[in-house]
Amino acid sequence: MRITPIFLALLIAGCSSTPSDERYELADDVAPTSSPTLDHIEDAQPRYEPFSLAGNKDYTLRGKDYKIVRGDQPFIEEGYASWYGQKFHGHKTSNGEIYDMYSMTAAHKTLPLPSYVKVTNTKNGKTAIVRVNDRGPFHDGRIIDLSMAAAARLDVIKNGTAPVRIELIRIAKPANPDEWQSANPNFYFVQLAAVTDAEKAEAMAAQLKQEFASPIDTQKSDAGEVYRLRLGPFIDRDEAVSLRDKAKSSHYPQAFIITSKRELEPKS
Repeated sequence: MRITPIFLALLIAGCSSTPSDERYELADDVAPTSSPTLDHIEDAQPRYEPFSLAGNKDYTLRGKDYKIVRGDQPFIEEGYASWYGQKFHGHKTSNGEIYDMYSMTAAHKTLPLPSYVKVTNTKNGKTAIVRVNDRGPFHDGRIIDLSMAAAARLDVIKNGTAPVRIELIRIAKPANPDEWQSANPNFYFVQLAAVTDAEKAEAMAAQLKQEFASPIDTQKSDAGEVYRLRLGPFIDRDEAVSLRDKAKSSHYPQAFIITSKRELEPKS
């Protein structure tokens, strides 16, 4: 089993290898004293998802550089799998989701978040498909940290680790946006500036709309004293990222992306 730490702020929210005295209630990771049977839990179902805003930047940990893998390239890796359980259950993963030890998920040092991989226990031939949404494990020789459910499927829990082969499942963005946008719970905005004058905000909004050929959202603060000028909303994260980069290379070097929950229309 792995031991993991206080994560790098704004970068790694999940797995590492130094225990935290404050973040987790348990000092050491353990399996729950009792849990439901895990036999019925199905593989994660691969589908296109835009990469998360958090956890997808190259980073350095303990003097070692980690470069995030491109999700459109083949990726196969062999090494040892470990697993994590109750200590981390209910806490945030590196991409901001909540870790659930009963779901088919995993942590990896460099695969995009989220992504899907096929994991094969090379000792017994058992396989599982997991959704990678966390960072780790930061132990030599270990290449993936499995949720308790995935570890049970692959018969890893008894020994704590097992030799595995992992293969990235590449998923192309569907040509029809309706096939994936309906599952995306977020709107994305690119915030460019904040001003206190209503007339200036209106003039800037018109200028930005022309400059970026994008819808403009002018958000008024709760106190009514600040007008935030944002490009958007966008459902496609890639579109928001592209416009953010364009803005940063132009007159808005501090441009950044924010998200907002959207109400999904019920299917007819």
